[in-house]
Amino acid sequence: MELPRVQAFEFNDLPSMPSAVRDSVVESLSRTLRWGHILRDLVGPFRRFLEASGATEVLDLCAGAAGPATILASEMRRAGQTPPRFLMTDLFPRADIWEAARAEQPEDIDFVPEPVDATRIPEDLARGRARTIINAFHHFPPDVAQALLADAVRSSTGVFVSEAFERNPLRFLPMAPMGVPSLLANPLLSSRERLAKAALTWLTPVAMSIAVWDGFVSTLRVYTEAELFAMVAPLGDTFRWEYGHYRFAPFGKGTYFFGVPRSRG
Repeated sequence: MELPRVQAFEFNDLPSMPSAVRDSVVESLSRTLRWGHILRDLVGPFRRFLEASGATEVLDLCAGAAGPATILASEMRRAGQTPPRFLMTDLFPRADIWEAARAEQPEDIDFVPEPVDATRIPEDLARGRARTIINAFHHFPPDVAQALLADAVRSSTGVFVSEAFERNPLRFLPMAPMGVPSLLANPLLSSRERLAKAALTWLTPVAMSIAVWDGFVSTLRVYTEAELFAMVAPLGDTFRWEYGHYRFAPFGKGTYFFGVPRSRG
């Protein structure tokens, strides 16, 4: 039986959330993706998307702590492939982390230092680029999510959406083996507010509690295949769409959904 989608709140969506708390969760998630090789099997679908869209530059929306963009670029190079150039954006930019990412991968990574709302993308950023939304599409309620896809159809060369789990709270568990160590190590590995993050993580249950709650709620917010196709059905037939799954250890199953212009063939 399929669970109904629930637009419950996540702490990290709250504008009033202190940066030390928000960063603890976001930085730990990026490290979990890297340490757990969670996105490795996503490279295949992502490569097909790039080939179908013809994109050489990607506007990475909701880039967080740079995890998805840097990991996908690294995994593609590890596989002997040339990644696109990722231009990272976020409503809460993390310029210090993004600067370090760009310094490590200058051919693949760049960023916009100012806040960018994924629902209001400036024309100069949209022009000529495909879009990625990795592990963040569930944050948008249905009307906003559909508007985001509609804008991608109007003004991008393709859009690639991925989530690390399906709508099932049990699907959050495969991330725990790397997620817990990532969160506990974060105060030592973070580039800013280390003392505050240490207090939140080691001396109180705040960081762990928020990470668990937000992860649990995320699984209830994820869109199903049927819901995604229903969103794009009114957008005409100028794009073709594909949905599928990818795997990661020990028993994780993520999803991807992408659209590319039919004119690309």
